[in-house]
Amino acid sequence: MRTARALLALPGLAALAWGVVLFAEYALPLRPDVFGTVGWLVGGPILNDAVVAPLTAVLGAALTRLLPRPWRAPVVTGTVITGVLLILAFPLLWRPYGTPPMPGLHDGDPALGLTLTVTAVWLLVVLTALRHRVVPPITRDAPPGTRTDRSGT
Repeated sequence: MRTARALLALPGLAALAWGVVLFAEYALPLRPDVFGTVGWLVGGPILNDAVVAPLTAVLGAALTRLLPRPWRAPVVTGTVITGVLLILAFPLLWRPYGTPPMPGLHDGDPALGLTLTVTAVWLLVVLTALRHRVVPPITRDAPPGTRTDRSGT
């Protein structure tokens, strides 16, 4: 088991080392814009760990206590997906061209795209929660029907 873990960790450590090499090529010699980049690289995880993750945990705990059983998993899942979408859209919503230009990325309206995506997620949340009303859940109270009567053959 330890060998498998070590073999799984090696590609991650190699990617981390390659990232350090690429950042060193970018950052050295030091320039003023490097400090802004370090702020984003350090500030993002701190903001996530100090604000976003605790808020998501508190919201998830509150929702599981307040919502009926068929709505719990879909709503919590939709909340987490919405949070991830907001984190991914943040650079484009923060300022225009907040990311390096890529073909087709800046052709659309990021706020509209985020709104449509979040709407689709919550539509799926509602449909998933309502499926219990349309299709009753399978219960295993009785054994499955078997053919024991062979008199017809």
